[in-house]
Formats: sequence, structure tokens, C-alpha cells
Amino acid sequence: MSDDEGDPELLELLRKSLGLGGSFQKAPAETRVLESAEHVYDNSIDVAVDSRGTKAAAQMIWSLMQQRNYCTKTWSSHKLHPKTKDENAVNFIFTMDLLNFSFFSDKSAGDRFCVSYKGIRWTGYWSLVAALQRALDEDFWQNETECTEAILRKVFRSATEEEIPLFAERLGCLREAGRILYERFNGSFLNCLVEADGSAAALVNLLAENFSCFRDETRYAGKTVKFYKRAQILVADLWACFEGEGWGAFYDINKITMFADYRIPQMLHTLGCLRYSPTLEHHIRQLKPIDKGHSWETQLRGCSIWCVELLKREILRKHPETQVNAILIDFFLYDYMQERQAAGEEEIPHHRTRSIWY
Repeated sequence: MSDDEGDPELLELLRKSLGLGGSFQKAPAETRVLESAEHVYDNSIDVAVDSRGTKAAAQMIWSLMQQRNYCTKTWSSHKLHPKTKDENAVNFIFTMDLLNFSFFSDKSAGDRFCVSYKGIRWTGYWSLVAALQRALDEDFWQNETECTEAILRKVFRSATEEEIPLFAERLGCLREAGRILYERFNGSFLNCLVEADGSAAALVNLLAENFSCFRDETRYAGKTVKFYKRAQILVADLWACFEGEGWGAFYDINKITMFADYRIPQMLHTLGCLRYSPTLEHHIRQLKPIDKGHSWETQLRGCSIWCVELLKREILRKHPETQVNAILIDFFLYDYMQERQAAGEEEIPHHRTRSIWY
């Protein structure tokens, strides 16, 4: 917790000591991601949300989601996602989202990092999932007691000359997670879920507080802002995999926001929801990198979260009976962007920031 944020439990104790409240009750967990996004949006200079474009996109998104019957079941329908609803699926999702970052390549489609699995070459996010599924099938690591570099290189061996981006950082994330699970959670991620006690926000906070590789924070306009992309998508993937039941049951799932990465801003710009300053747009179109923590990157991520929140509000305003949240909108936009990319319909490149956060 940063020095510009209050401690809700401490405030409640103070109220009680002054006779200003009843018996102490633990305050509901809040991730403050949406609050952070609104702060970025309010102070953004180079990224703006187009109100008219957002309203039009909300109607289009709702219509397409209705046509496709888009829901949590869609997640499991993807070829590589776990099909079981058990502890193995929980552990797979934890590992998957622990390593779910930075897949873009500047090489051609035939030369970029990809994973060959069951006769198909997988790229991007799907290369990660394919690599993990392949490793489970091959079973070569079962008797190992340590996650060595050699083992991980075998897991992520590529069908091309290019290796997976940020390999060393992925190895570091795995080692940190293993150590913390052993020291703090009796060796099992399931104990994190037990401690979160059915709260999506509490699980996000628990991950961010205990695992530095999930602590996706930066500073912007005088305030600490929290994005927690991988912590949030981990919760969302559990919710989707288990269809809101069992290990995926979270009573406050709607506190989870869109997951601030490099694909959803690209889609939001394509749909006319986001506008960039000429300098930023030129930079992105020239495929120039943006440093992590740069003001541009923070604005792209924060405004994207706030934009998806506005999309959700507009859909619910016009179609109050609809069961939709930021998670489903994010999942849909990602899938839709993949379709457009495959069809050669990318209207603007995604921004390029190398980071473990997304």
C-alpha cells in the first residue's frame, strides 16, 4: 500500500475507538484498479476516450456477443484451454497466467517464435498454452525437483530459430512463485483460493501483495496506479473455466476490470473508442518501442480499462437484462482482434512494450 492511500481497516478501528461506528467488520476487498484507471483517464494527455465511438461500439459488441452466444463456456471451447474442472485445471491456469506476458515478435509470421503441438503451429498467447499442454503430454519433468533453465528451455522449445521473449524473466517468475507457495501457502495455490474466501478482489490483492511478479503498479500524475493485469486475468480464467462454480465461484467477480495489455487498446482504437495524439499514433504506426512505465504506456493501459468500463455501462444501460461484465467484453475483444488479424484487417499496430506485466 502506498503512502497516498488510506487503510480501510485502520480507519474502521479509529471510527470504533471514537464511538463513530458499531462492531468492527472487515471492509470488503477492493483492488483499486478501476479507481486507478479513472485517475489516468482524468489526467491523460495523449490518449482520449471517444464518447460517440464508445456508444456505437457498445451496440456492436452487444449484438455480436448475442449472435455468438458469447459467455463463460466460450473460454473452455478454445482448443487448448483445460476441459476439466478440477484441481489440475486450477494449477494449470495458475502456471499459465504466471507466464502470460509479452508474446509479440518483429519477425515475419514464418520466423517468429511458435510452438508445434498436435500438428499445429501456435503463436502469441496460444504458444504458451500449447507449450504447457505439450509438456504435460511429454511428462519429462515429473521427477525433477527444481525448475532449471534446461527444463524450461525444453518446455518452450520453438519450431523456429526465435526463442520465447523474456525467457529469463519467465524462469524468474516460476522460481519466485514456487518459493512463495512453499513458504507462505504450504506448497499449493489452492490455499491462496481458500484464503481469498470467495472474493475475486481479495485474491487479486493477495497475489499482488505476496508475489512481486503480480505487482503491476506504476506512478502517474502524482499517484500510484494499479493495473494488476495478470492477477486479474488469473481470477477471470478460473471464473470462466469453472463457469462461476467450485474453484471459480467469486461473489464479487464484477470488481474485475478489463486486462490492460497491448491487444485491447489496439482493438479499441480500431473500433473508434480510443483516440491518440498525433505524436503517439505516429510512434505506434512506426513500430517503435515504448518503455515500460512511460507516460504513453500508462495512458494506453489506464484509458483502455476505463473505456471498457464505459462500454459495459452503456450495454447495461440499453440492455439491462444482459449478463455481461468487463471480463467477457475483454475476452470477446481479444478473440475479435485475433479474427481481424488473421483476416489481415489490422487498422493500426499494437503498441510495443516489453514487460512481464502483459
